[in-house]
Amino acid sequence: MRDAASWAARLGGDTFLAQTLNRSYAVFPGEAADVAGLLSWDDLNNILATQRLEPPRLRLSMDGEMLPLHRYALPVTTRRSVTWHRIQPAELHARLAEGASLVLDSIEKIHPPIGTAAEALERFLGTLVQVNAYASWTEREGFGTHWDDHDVVVVQMYGAKRWKLYGPTRTAPTFRDVESPETPEGDPVADLVLQPGDVLYLPRGWWHAVTADQGTASLHLTFGLVPHTGADLLTWVVDQLRSRLPLRLDVPRFASPGEQAAFVDDLRSEVLAELTDPGLVSRWAESVDTTHYGRAATSLPYVEGLPDRADVMVRLTAPRAKLTENEAQGTVTLAAAGTAWDFTEQAAPILRALLSGKPAALGVLAEAAGLEVKDVASTLSVLIEGQAASVVWAAL
Repeated sequence: MRDAASWAARLGGDTFLAQTLNRSYAVFPGEAADVAGLLSWDDLNNILATQRLEPPRLRLSMDGEMLPLHRYALPVTTRRSVTWHRIQPAELHARLAEGASLVLDSIEKIHPPIGTAAEALERFLGTLVQVNAYASWTEREGFGTHWDDHDVVVVQMYGAKRWKLYGPTRTAPTFRDVESPETPEGDPVADLVLQPGDVLYLPRGWWHAVTADQGTASLHLTFGLVPHTGADLLTWVVDQLRSRLPLRLDVPRFASPGEQAAFVDDLRSEVLAELTDPGLVSRWAESVDTTHYGRAATSLPYVEGLPDRADVMVRLTAPRAKLTENEAQGTVTLAAAGTAWDFTEQAAPILRALLSGKPAALGVLAEAAGLEVKDVASTLSVLIEGQAASVVWAAL
């Protein structure tokens, strides 16, 4: 699952987008080989040993509550008076054996294989993705029966995990909501055991309880999908209208009722004019895709542009970049990370190759475009300056 095509194949492509996404849970059986290389126990051990991870980034949870940090870590103060908490392996092991679940948030930011998978899923679904790792050893529930305010794609890595799904008790609940969903009653609508390689999709608001009750240690990843709601769309619409006079005027709180009503009518007219545009959602989607900063990365040691070297590897860091080819003008436009760049049509093969998210060598790109390496380096230096691309030192 290192590119958008593999995610699409794994989840069902257009059928998943049209019939499952945001609607209902789905299980996609797989094999351990399907997820090989994403995260091993050795990888997790190395992360815990080498990273300074503080709650809530790293936490232990049992029976729905976070365990106090002192139960598995000790404070350490450096000679520069910086205090951090060092994990005590024996104490950590003891808490996990007692039934605690280990949670590591945003693991995609510190483990490149998962970062690549997260970018690929973002490219497929068009939304920001955050990945958390969960490890547990007993049938004791780490979080109790609960719901999430975002959709998740669960990937079982090792062992087995039981998921009891109860369905939503409030349609599309949100982080900032006016009501809390009621606790579900009765038996679960589904009782699933995920094995290595299995994938579960769960929409936000679905209650679930999760346990490692199969007699083996369990490690799974959850790819959390940031939701885009109607409230988000309306916020975007208002931002588009800020150039209009009715939205710039002060609210006439001390004016007559008639003047206040006229003010509101003017606002309504501006907003309704936008909402009657049949292409509104498409315009919004293109805007949020091309203005999102993506996953910007540095390109050291090249602080003054790329060198004229065929072996230098580069990649786009904006998973939702858009390429528009303007045949009449003989140009192409790449919109990404809040900027749009116009290039001559000779750059099109370079940009099309990079849109996949895969690293590419300057020499390979130059050959594809029929250009010299120095010209490709110059073009991509512009994208690096615009924080839409970066150098990579190994194929991810």
